[in-house]
Amino acid sequence: MVRLLSVSALIAVCSVAATAWLAVTTTTSALKEEQGQDLAADNSILAELSGYAATHSDWTDVRDTVRALAARTGRRIALTTADRTFVADSAPHGTPLPPRPAASVDPLRTDTYTEPGAQLSGIDPRAVGPYRLPAPERAKLDALAAERERCYERYGVQAERKRTASGRPVLTRADGTDPAGYGTACEDGRLNSPTPTERRALDTLSGLARPCLKEAGVGLDGRLFLTFDPGAKDSFGGGYLLAKYKVANKGSIARAVEHCVLTARRTQLEPYVAPQAELFLGIGDQNPSRFDMSPGNKAKVVGVAGLVLAVTVAVTAVVAVRLVRPLRALTEAAGAPPELHVRVPVTTRDETGILAEAFNDLAGRRERLEAQRKAMVSDVAHELRNPLTNIRGWLEVVRDGVVEPEPALLDSLHEEALVLQRIIDDLQDLAAADAGTLRLHREPLRAGDLLDQVAAAHRVAADAAGVALGIEADPAAWLEADPVRMRQALGNLVSNALRHTPAAGTVTLAARRAGGDVVLTVADTGPGIAAEDLPHVFDRFWRAEKSRSRRTGGSGLGLAIVRHLVAAHGGTADAASEPGEGAVFTLRLPAAGRPREER
Repeated sequence: MVRLLSVSALIAVCSVAATAWLAVTTTTSALKEEQGQDLAADNSILAELSGYAATHSDWTDVRDTVRALAARTGRRIALTTADRTFVADSAPHGTPLPPRPAASVDPLRTDTYTEPGAQLSGIDPRAVGPYRLPAPERAKLDALAAERERCYERYGVQAERKRTASGRPVLTRADGTDPAGYGTACEDGRLNSPTPTERRALDTLSGLARPCLKEAGVGLDGRLFLTFDPGAKDSFGGGYLLAKYKVANKGSIARAVEHCVLTARRTQLEPYVAPQAELFLGIGDQNPSRFDMSPGNKAKVVGVAGLVLAVTVAVTAVVAVRLVRPLRALTEAAGAPPELHVRVPVTTRDETGILAEAFNDLAGRRERLEAQRKAMVSDVAHELRNPLTNIRGWLEVVRDGVVEPEPALLDSLHEEALVLQRIIDDLQDLAAADAGTLRLHREPLRAGDLLDQVAAAHRVAADAAGVALGIEADPAAWLEADPVRMRQALGNLVSNALRHTPAAGTVTLAARRAGGDVVLTVADTGPGIAAEDLPHVFDRFWRAEKSRSRRTGGSGLGLAIVRHLVAAHGGTADAASEPGEGAVFTLRLPAAGRPREER
């Protein structure tokens, strides 16, 4: 009981503490997860990952970038494919993802990217693909930019040189405006002319846009469709391209042109950028949650915890008392003297109640076995006393010379000795069966032959009693058994039937095949057995006549031996009877196949 109470109290304390901690951490995590869905607070993460995707054709080496971002921002960062397959994750393996992604990382559709130079078209300006300038072209443009910069200085215009993602230099004023117009003599057009690399990319772009424009009904003029403007703010990305369609109508046709060129641009850049990925943001280990409870809330938690602990202890004490009480009763009953056969009350239907019922059943069986043992000792003494008394009495009379040892007297004494021998043999057979040492010599045996042998052995007794002895045997009934023991078992049944069948009656021996068994029956037309006596016919030393006279009954061991012999062969013995209609004893034994030489 002490252990149960201690464990229950410990479990209750741990449960309360764990529940409070879980409530605090869950609430804090939920708030942080909600904050993690606010993309405006995490634009730096999205911008850097979008830049990675714009400059890499896949996500192979993004793990280091993700870990560095997570360490710098204190956030959990995870990238997955559209089907939630992990690409990279800063959290340990197996950590579940937040309920929904914070954003999609796609450099070709980055409308949420708000860094300077972002395009209204949604293409990340760092995605340059085939427009990236090789080192020779970059050096040539740098020289032209330096020359134009010196020219602007001569006119008093301070220009600042910047470099686009493709590597092309662009000159702007300190205030960010275009210096063109302040020194027209400096603008010879060479710096703004496309390089061979950019021209090839433009030609490819024109070819990709042509089918779409043709379908939209827009005519093309070869490569002139696309002009180059490195200072344009509404360009398509790293090459600072501007689509100018020379039409007066700025409505549906212009929108069609813009759509076709944008689609072609994405198609052109797609092999050079990483595929779309889902970005999940959560709470990282670098940014632990903090949740401070007010004194009032702390008091509530302590009060509820104390109440739960008190209720748990009270309920556990009640359960423990109910659990221990029947166990103590079982212990006391088990320690009582065996002759008392103490039972315990069954107060519950749980495991303890089942144990109490099993204990009571065991006590009942022990009491019945003890009663049977005492009855058997008394029965054996009774069975041996009568013939021994007769033999002793007649021997004393002969010794005293009262009577002469005539042949009739000697025959009577010999009969009493045979009775003693038969009782002792029966007891030896029962003892061997109980000990499991009964030896069987099995062999294939035709059931009809077995019945013929038993009937022949009892034919004289049947004729003397005026009882007809019949046989009904199925030729297909074979069994593997000890013929001597089976003749003994059937002989006991036939002897019993002859004793209880009146003159002009019938005793029938039958054998038949029933599935995998052979069924042997011994039926008589005697007075039958009362229903209350049927359960006891196979008990040792039992007779229907309470007077226990041998004029109508044997030793009382024959049927008990029959049951043990049949059980040793793996079979069963049963009795059925209706008063006034005789009795039927049935032996069911495993069947055997017919021997090869008999086929």
